[in-house]
Amino acid sequence: MAFRPVCTVGQLPPGGLTEILIEDKSIALCNVDGQFHAIEGVCPHRNAPLGQGALHGKMVVCPWHAWEFDCTTGQHDYNPSIAVATYAVKVEGEDILVDID
Repeated sequence: MAFRPVCTVGQLPPGGLTEILIEDKSIALCNVDGQFHAIEGVCPHRNAPLGQGALHGKMVVCPWHAWEFDCTTGQHDYNPSIAVATYAVKVEGEDILVDID
């Protein structure tokens, strides 16, 4: 595993969602009650940037057409056969690290 630092805990408060780029991958990083999760940052519907959407509980809401994905599993809310990739996240000190490998 190759964890990469992406931001600090203070930059992503509870309920926060942000878009990050690691190499050529777009990642949606969210903070659900102090637990950090990372999913693929591109919606499979129309390639919208999920990290620019909204976070409702643990659901990442696409900013273009309101498709919703569970940030803990990557699954679409109404059709679990549709999913985005999830990535391992860990916190070291104040740094949030994501593994995209």
